[in-house]
Order: sequence, then structure tokens, then C-alpha cells
Amino acid sequence: MQDPNEDTEWNDLLRKRGIIPEKEPEVTEEQLAEMIEQSIEESQSAEGRLGKLNLDQLDEVEDDEDEALIIMFRKRRIAEMKAQAEKAKYGEVQEITTIDYVEKVNNSGAGIWVFLHLYKQGIPVCAQINQHFNVLARKYPEVKFLKAISTTCIPNFPDHNLPAIFVYFEGQMKRQFVGLDFGSKVACDALEWILSRTGGFKTNLEDDPRAPKVRDVIMSSLRTKDSDDDNDSGENDW
Repeated sequence: MQDPNEDTEWNDLLRKRGIIPEKEPEVTEEQLAEMIEQSIEESQSAEGRLGKLNLDQLDEVEDDEDEALIIMFRKRRIAEMKAQAEKAKYGEVQEITTIDYVEKVNNSGAGIWVFLHLYKQGIPVCAQINQHFNVLARKYPEVKFLKAISTTCIPNFPDHNLPAIFVYFEGQMKRQFVGLDFGSKVACDALEWILSRTGGFKTNLEDDPRAPKVRDVIMSSLRTKDSDDDNDSGENDW
């Protein structure tokens, strides 16, 4: 059978009479490069417009966007939500003892980050961290937050090393924060920022909340040295 795409007199005659379709024009290398570049630009533009929208927001812009793009981003968002739901299996702080240590920490499983707080009753900063752990456990349910009375978990653990937070990934210790590293006060957002630096979770905080704020130049010029010292007395606190 003759190829209808061949350039022959017979095929030309058939095309003139509408028996076979017109031959599609050949695409040059330059045209192909332009097509690829245009496709990349359109993809980047769509990513910028739709890449961060949730399902409700995608519904709102559905009438203004190409249907295939909306379908693609919906599928991506649903897949991300399913993956997040599979990870979100904790959500609260668990209290452990020595008996639980191997199971809850060392054998926590593949891809699991563990933050263990060793504390003792009657130490205010320990109580603050336990409260903040409750908040962070709800905010990052894919991470395992644990707490344990120091001497119940590790016999003879010295009080001067409290509070202490040990960070594990897949059962291996990655970081530790011990004793005076915390200062006398712990703000929840500061604790969140510091723990996020370990790689255990991604915080939505954009800057270190402990960073000093820029002072107003005019007001600073009116302050005395003594008042400045008073205002800066808590800089080492969280």
C-alpha cells in the first residue's frame, strides 16, 4: 500500500480531490525549539498561578483556567493530602519510661523523626517545654514527640542537665539540647524554630523569632544607657 505522506504525483492528485488529507507541514528544528520553550514558559506560568492553591481555591479559578491544568493540579493536591494523611499518625505527646525507650525511640521506623524531652517536676522551664511539645505535636503530627521523667528514663541522669531534648531520626541520634542551652525562658515559636533547624519538620516561621528587632533610630537616640541596659536584660531568654 502506498504511503499517503509520500510526495508523489498520485498523492498530489488525491489531495486535490480531497480523497486523502493534506500533508502536514514539516516542523523545523527552530520551530521545535520554539515549541519546547513555549511549553516550558506555559508550565512555569501555570505553576506560579496554581501551584500553591488548595482544592477550594482551584475550584474558584476553574472557569478562568484550562480544564486540563485544573485536573492536573487537583490530582497533585489530592496526592499530597493523601501522603500527608499517611504521615500524620501521632499528634500528641507520649510519656515513656525505660521499658518503652527501645520501642518508641530506637525502633521508631523508617523516615520517622523523634523529639524526646527529659524533664523533672518542679523545674519551670521543663514545664514550659512540655506545654510547647503539646502544641508542636498537634501542629506536626507526622513527628513523634515524647517526654519522660529523666531518672525514670535514664537512671541517675543529673538534674543540672535539665531540661534536655534529644533528636532522633530512624533510631539514630542527630542532635541534643542540654541544660543551660535553653536559658530561663522558652517561647513556643523559638522552640519550634530551633527544633525545625534539625530537619525534623518544616516550619512556616520565616525568621528566627529570637532575632533582635530593629530599633527606631529616633527613639533609640532618646534612650539613656541605663534604660537600654534594662531593656536588654532579657536578650538571652527564649
